[in-house]
Amino acid sequence: MPIQPWSDSIWLITLDEEPALSEDLINAQDQSQRAEPMPNIVLDFSCVKQVNSSNLAQLLRLRKTAIDRGSRLKLAAIPNSIWVVFLTTGLTNIFDFAEDLPTALAAIQMEQ
Repeated sequence: MPIQPWSDSIWLITLDEEPALSEDLINAQDQSQRAEPMPNIVLDFSCVKQVNSSNLAQLLRLRKTAIDRGSRLKLAAIPNSIWVVFLTTGLTNIFDFAEDLPTALAAIQMEQ
C-alpha cells in the first residue's frame, strides 16, 4: 500500500499481507529517510494476519530512523494473532501502539 499523507506531518500506511508487507516496510523506510522533515508515521496492521522475523527487523529499523529523525512511529489495529508475537518477543515495551486507527491518528496529533 502506498504511503498516504494524512496531514503535513503524518503519514498513514495501511499494511497488507506478505509479500506486500515487506515491500511496504522497505518503501516506508526508504521514503522516511529522504523526507525533510520526516513525518510521524502510523502503521495500520488491520489487514495483516502474520509477521515474520524479517518484518520485525524492518519495524525496528523504521523505529530507529523515526527516533533518530525526531519523529514518532505508532502501530495501530494490531490483530490478536500478531499481538501475541509482540508480547512473546518483548516488543510491546519497544513500540508505541494504539487500539485502532482513529486513536492512533488522534494520539499522534496531540503529541505534536
